[in-house]
Amino acid sequence: MTTYDSSKLYNPIYCLSKFNPALKFLFVLILLFIFTSPPVIAQSAMQPLSEIPYHWLDRMDIKYDADFHLHSAVKGIWRKDLVELVYAVDSTYPEQSQEDHQDMQWLLNENNEWQQKPHTEISDRKYIDSTRTFYTIEESESTRLKYVQSKKPVLKRFYQTPAHLFEVNSRDFHLRVNPLLNFRLGSITDEGEAIFENQRGISIRGGIDQKLYFHSEILESQARYPNYIREFQGRFDAVPGAGFVKTYESTWFDFDSGVDFLLANAYIGAQVSKHVNIELGHGRHFLGNGIRSLFLSDFSTDHFYLKLNTRIWKFQYQSIFGELLRPKRDVGDQLLPKKYFAAHYLNLQVTKNLDIGLFETVVFARENQFELQYFNPLILYRTVEGSIGSPDNVLLGLDVKWNLWRKISLYSQFILDEFKVSELFSGNGWWANKYGLQLGMKYIDLFEISHLDAQAEYNVARPYTYSHNNGIAHYSHYHQALAHPLGANFREMLFRLRYQPTGRWFITARAVFMSTGEDRDTLNWGSNILVPNESHVNDFGNEVAQGVNTQITILGIDVSYQVRHGLFFDVFVQSRQKDSMLESRDFSDTYLGAGIRWNLSRRWLEM
Repeated sequence: MTTYDSSKLYNPIYCLSKFNPALKFLFVLILLFIFTSPPVIAQSAMQPLSEIPYHWLDRMDIKYDADFHLHSAVKGIWRKDLVELVYAVDSTYPEQSQEDHQDMQWLLNENNEWQQKPHTEISDRKYIDSTRTFYTIEESESTRLKYVQSKKPVLKRFYQTPAHLFEVNSRDFHLRVNPLLNFRLGSITDEGEAIFENQRGISIRGGIDQKLYFHSEILESQARYPNYIREFQGRFDAVPGAGFVKTYESTWFDFDSGVDFLLANAYIGAQVSKHVNIELGHGRHFLGNGIRSLFLSDFSTDHFYLKLNTRIWKFQYQSIFGELLRPKRDVGDQLLPKKYFAAHYLNLQVTKNLDIGLFETVVFARENQFELQYFNPLILYRTVEGSIGSPDNVLLGLDVKWNLWRKISLYSQFILDEFKVSELFSGNGWWANKYGLQLGMKYIDLFEISHLDAQAEYNVARPYTYSHNNGIAHYSHYHQALAHPLGANFREMLFRLRYQPTGRWFITARAVFMSTGEDRDTLNWGSNILVPNESHVNDFGNEVAQGVNTQITILGIDVSYQVRHGLFFDVFVQSRQKDSMLESRDFSDTYLGAGIRWNLSRRWLEM
């Protein structure tokens, strides 16, 4: 029996070859412009989506009115921008707390290719502590933030600085190579069954000639997930965050319900002018300031994309053109059917503390061909959709972030899939009034305790939001939602309490309360976005959590200790309780365990 060759999915050149000739010609023109243009301001690889550094960036955004502004809703954030923000905060607020200073120093160590390098002459070095780590005299006199080097690199070539296994620094080329590791082992307490994750890989990033930047990351993964993830896999034939999946039988543990999969993301990008950036790659994106995103999230697996970013004055404008997959069972070596999406996001810094964003996206299917009219970066997609007579799926969105009193950040998102004005305010519950709403708040240094931070968030999406009538143009990739993990027809509250008592200890308490309406038999009540919405049960009287009403509660505590830069030891416990109108669907999972992570973030599958 043949198996599908998933390696082609991670090859941007292969994916590009499958696009139509007009698109390939456009991309060749862009490459010619990059390589023949004069040098411009360099850009960098992005900080991967991970909890700790992005939480620290949130703290800086809320607490300090630095001159350098990040459009925080657009993630990932370029590493060069991150370093510039740290220096802007340090110069504006030189008396920041010791804890904040430690956070910023960690961020600089992580992204030190964009720091000013120390002199190489011994006479220019100044030792200041018992470990005899040295810094330049110039830097030590101007700021507490340092370019940190190791006194004794491993074999003189490895770990010359605390954060990187191997690095190269020259005028025209820089390179960072790091190992990736995530091993977690736990047990479901009621059943005594083992759960685990075993991921190993490598990360490579760098830049060439102050024009190009690149990043590549690959992870070999084996895992056995808790019952609710296995239930998701059974319903959607997919594992959250993964693409092609094989079964895995452990030689250590007595089970045959594990999964084996490969994760890879890679991109190459260039700053084609002072304000315009282009990037081609295979990866994920996140738009928003919340725990969830109703626009575009990193819940699904990586996909092929072309991305344009323009930043000028108080605007950041991002366009993403992506290729999505619609997997089918037992296709062998056949190419998976495709669909495509295009998304625009415009963010405006109205004032120093207020950001407003506009979002639009369209999902469509052609016979392995991109609809070229959607390459227009300015036109409204609904206009194009109507002019070409297409059955495509268009969504519009608005988001807001408002920082107050250097303590609080309020944020919100509104996504609109479809509506009729005459029905929107009638109270009749028309099925095609499809929209979602997010409201959230972050509060830092609670009770004046440094690094005790709280976050609360409410999300709701009406039935059939993100779905489509043809069963193809739904807002998903590889049977996984591109926005919220629950799809639609839900409401939820999320709470997180984070505490960092020292620079090495991290404690996170989590609580999630969800109410959703599941389908039963062949009845489509609007939660499964993969089902064509023309099969909706009722035209009127639709309400959130209709169908088989289900209440889900997740409680968790995670404690991490950072042994050295990027190397964490974790202990975790989580309880998930599902109460359904159908008793046969009730079950609970409580599991606890420990793990070790190296240059990888935690991924909480709260669904």
